[in-house]
Parts: sequence; C-alpha cells; structure tokens
Amino acid sequence: MQSRKKWYALVAVCLGFFMGLLDVTVVNVALPTIQTSFNSTFSQLQWIINAYTLIFAAILFLISKLGDLIGRKVVFIASLTIFSIFSLACSLAPNIWLLIIFRGCQGIGGAGMLSLSMSIIADTFDGKTRGLAIGIWGSVAGLSTALGPLIGGILLSFFSWESIFLVNLPIGVIALVMSAMFIPKSKTFNQGKVDFLGMILSFAFMFCIILGLIQKETHYNYGWLDWHVATLLISGVILIIIFIWLENKVASPMLNLALFKNRQVVGSAISNLTLGMAIYALFSYIIVLSQDYMGYSALQSGAQLMIISAFSLFLGPVSGKIASRINPGYIISGVLVLAGFGMFVLPAFLGNHNQWFVLIPTFITLGLANSMVNPLSSNIAVSAVDAPEIGMTSGLLNVGKQFGASLGLVILGIAMTSSYNYHLAHSFLPAKLTQVMQNAGPFSGSAIASKIKHFNIEAITHNAFFRGMDNVAITSGIIFMIAGVLCYFLLCKGQRLFQKSEY
Repeated sequence: MQSRKKWYALVAVCLGFFMGLLDVTVVNVALPTIQTSFNSTFSQLQWIINAYTLIFAAILFLISKLGDLIGRKVVFIASLTIFSIFSLACSLAPNIWLLIIFRGCQGIGGAGMLSLSMSIIADTFDGKTRGLAIGIWGSVAGLSTALGPLIGGILLSFFSWESIFLVNLPIGVIALVMSAMFIPKSKTFNQGKVDFLGMILSFAFMFCIILGLIQKETHYNYGWLDWHVATLLISGVILIIIFIWLENKVASPMLNLALFKNRQVVGSAISNLTLGMAIYALFSYIIVLSQDYMGYSALQSGAQLMIISAFSLFLGPVSGKIASRINPGYIISGVLVLAGFGMFVLPAFLGNHNQWFVLIPTFITLGLANSMVNPLSSNIAVSAVDAPEIGMTSGLLNVGKQFGASLGLVILGIAMTSSYNYHLAHSFLPAKLTQVMQNAGPFSGSAIASKIKHFNIEAITHNAFFRGMDNVAITSGIIFMIAGVLCYFLLCKGQRLFQKSEY
C-alpha cells in the first residue's frame, strides 16, 4: 500500500488503542461524582472499574484469535463500534447497575482495540518503519495510561461525569472512518477446524483468575483461603490445566504453546507483566496519595502524572533507532532495574511530606521504563514469530499486561494494608477507634479521620498511609528488579530488534 496510507492507518489504530487504554484510568477520578449522582456504595463504585477490567482481560485471547480467523481489520472495526455504542450507553445509564453492565460491554470493544492494534501494525509495516510505528504505538500506550486522570479531571472541572464517556464518541467516529479507509485487509489464518472449546476455556480461566484477584483486592478481610477467593482461583488453575492439555491435542489450537519455548516472546511477556504489576497498578495508590493525603485536586494529580507520560511522548518514537544500535534486551533489563532503584529511594524522599515534588525522582525512572519497555518488547516479540502467530503473540503480551495490573493491585494492596494496619495498631489510638480506621481501609482513611473528633487521629492516619506507601514502593521495586534480571537472561542473548523483520 502507499506509504501515506500506512501512516493514516497507524493514526486510526492509535486512536482506537488510545480510547481503550484511556478508559482503564479516566473513570477513577469521576467515582466520587458518580457515587453522589447514584447514591451508590463503595463496592458498587469498585465494580464500575472492575467490570471493564474483568471483561477486558478475560476476552483478549479470544479477540486475538477471532482476528486471525476472520480478519483483523473486520474485528478491529467491530470492536471500535461496540466501544463507541456502549460509551454512549454509559453516559445515558439511569442507575448504577446498568452503568456497571454497560462498562463490561465497553470492555469487549476495548479488548479488541488493544489486542489487534499491534497485529495490524505488524501487518502494515515492515523493516525499520515497523520499529518507528511500534515506537509511536508504545508512546500512545504510555500517554493514554497517564493522561486518564488528567483528562478526567479536566472534564469534571467543566462538565458532568457523563462527559468522560461522551468524549469517546467523536474520537470513535473519526477512528471508524479512518479504519475503514486506510487499514489494509489482513490475511486470515483459519486453516483447519476452529478451536471453539479452547476459546471457551481461555475466557473461563481468565475470568475466574481475574475475578478471584478482584475479590481479594476489594475485600481486604478475605484471606487467600477464603472460599470467595480460593474457589475462583482453584477453578482458574484447573481450567488452565485442562486448556493446556487440550491445546496439545488439537490440530489448530487456540494458543500455540510452542510460543513459550521462544525466549524472546517469554521475556517480552514478562516485561509487559511487570509494567502492569509495578506501574499501572501503582497509579491508583499515587492518585490516592496525591488527592486524599497531600490535598491536591484531581486535575492537579493528573497533571503530576504527566511527568511519567512525557517520556513516552519523546522516547517512544525513537526507541527503534536506539535499539538498532544497542541490543534492546539490554535497554529493557536496564530500565527495569533503574525503575527498581527509583522505587527503592521513594521512602527516603517521601517521609511524611505533603508536597508532590518528592515523587519526581521516582516518576522519572517510571517514565523511562514505561516509554522504553512497551514498544521494544512488542517489537522484539512480533519480530521473533511468523505471521500466523502475530495475533497470538499480541494477545499474550496484552493479557500479561492486564493480568499484571490486576495481580499488582492485589500484591500492592496487601503491602499497603499490612503496613497501614500495623502502624495504626501500634499508635496511641483507642482500640475501638483503631478498628474503625482499619475497617475503613487506607483509601478511605483520610476522609473518615477528618470526620472524627480526636486530637491526633489525622496525623496518625496520615503516617500509617505514608508508611504503607513505603511498603508499596519497596514491593514494586523488588518486582522491577526480579523482572530486570529475568529479562537480561531471556532477551540479551537473543536476536537484535530488526534482525527478523520481513516475513
């Protein structure tokens, strides 16, 4: 296809990709307004986020496979349409339960836009232009995640909460028109029978595991052996075992398990899992720290996160050129280790400060990791597999990222809550008051403390949360360090980024 049309196709793909990722975080800042509008409970508010995340993550493998079977362009356009329609439905929802249902349906479209975007780029570009295109795509990924709170804050400052969904409509229409005009018709890889049972099992095990983690995340009093959590996680593990057994038996598997023998694919998947666990899951805690404990507005806290996304804007598009001179494995493992150091120094800077500038050193290292890992790992993975496996590979990387975000929320939540509760228990608060604050949890602690008449409860709660953030930072740093070491051994002895770029 003509060179200009390729870049128009990239714009179309990135618009859809941007919307899908933006909606993961943009809704966070609107939750208090939605709660007031519908007089909803905290649990219902959490499901506005979780309904989208759950369906989004659980359906990624299925959507990727459908793209291979009937064409990536067709499924991408269908996903754009679904996302836009249910964005409108969310803005018109008359009650909280319909809003939650519409958010889940919106997640179907979001999953399609995310999982197929990288496959379409790999179909459309080759050689060094693919590295540049995926670099731009990676920049959009970093920007959309960090811009969510800022865009949400701006919209809420001037409009109602419905605006965070309505803003998707003009973007969706433009993306649909451009997709139909410029995205080339993709090849299909549907030889043999369709693995319908594998599709069902892949959705089922992802659904059970993600829902189990959400149960653990949203109910801090549930232990890992609580039946609400354990039943789902054990069911997910059993379904994974059945899925693996089935995929080794069928002629045309849903997921080619041979991908896990490819060191570059596995290393890229680990790096994406790490981004989800240690960066995207961390955003929720940073937003609460900034707004509830430092006293900044939603707009101000969103603007602060722009430091992280700014690196994606400048480094993403040139990451391919950098990697043509340096083995990208060294870059990925290096920036992951650097991000680990950035998290380790956060407790020393944070203390009990109420000024956000103490977060800047950590934001810089996170920005470097977010801007470099995403495009480089994606390009490494798609360059290491044959054309029929690009869709599977793309789905694997994106599942890793979304699963990592859900897993990270639980792991970081445990780190936060254990430290928060410990410091409350060892304070000078009366036992009953300590129990009240522990039941409220770290996210609601500041608001509850401000309503209780006790001479130093706000200072005690403030200190407990900050010590919890120390624990979150150390836990995140350990995750980065482990991933950096693993990626060094998996990626640094592999092929160079552009060594295999033609099919």
